[in-house]
Amino acid sequence: MEVLVVGAGEMGRWIARTLLQSFDIAFVDRDDAIAVAAAETIQRDADHASHNRTVQAVTGDINATFSIVCLAVPITAIEPAIINYADRAEQAIFDITGVMQTPVEMMQAHCEHLERHSLHPLFAATNAPGNVAFVPDSPGPITNRIVDTVIEAGNHVFRTTPNEHDMAMQTVQASAHAAVLAYALAAADVRDEFATPVSRALDDIVATVTDGSPRVYQEIQTTFRGADEVASAARQIADADPETFNQLYTEAGEHT
Repeated sequence: MEVLVVGAGEMGRWIARTLLQSFDIAFVDRDDAIAVAAAETIQRDADHASHNRTVQAVTGDINATFSIVCLAVPITAIEPAIINYADRAEQAIFDITGVMQTPVEMMQAHCEHLERHSLHPLFAATNAPGNVAFVPDSPGPITNRIVDTVIEAGNHVFRTTPNEHDMAMQTVQASAHAAVLAYALAAADVRDEFATPVSRALDDIVATVTDGSPRVYQEIQTTFRGADEVASAARQIADADPETFNQLYTEAGEHT
């Protein structure tokens, strides 16, 4: 049984490595060279782990069909990806884009005859394994096998709904990233000796956030709109009199 992974970037390679123990893998990417490089890398991983799996790159026009299609594309590319690759799936289709409402609705419209689900690994590939959000939209034996394989790789898979997930991403991704980046942009360059436990922890988080791709973080801000809430809260703090600041400080403590 073969999974066609649409998108051979960081998360496409992550899902391929994760599924190797149960499935053969094929990569397709808008850049054929990236698909070929990914296939070569993952095939070496498969050979090293003795998984006895085949990994290939599909280049040029795709005429073949595959048991499963996995959409590992950027958020802004999910709609055309579903339209273009829905008919390449024989039994199941799922995405790992990071947004859920849109892909779930589009897969319902274009892939009603297929098993379907949406997964969101809540980590960079280098930090795997970790938590994976899961919407079982139209589950079946194949999608269940995919989820079981993700769990067997050490990940914690938990169920959610598209609305709950996308609302949560406004806080845990868009607002969190905006707050971290705003701190980094506002911070002066001071000697390390002046670091406090709080500033040191924030500096470590800044290093984590800025070690990724700007495009990924920009797409998160555009999709989930968390920066406005952070800016509004910062303005409240900046303008607060002592009594108001005490109230805001108490309210912030209640968040934890």
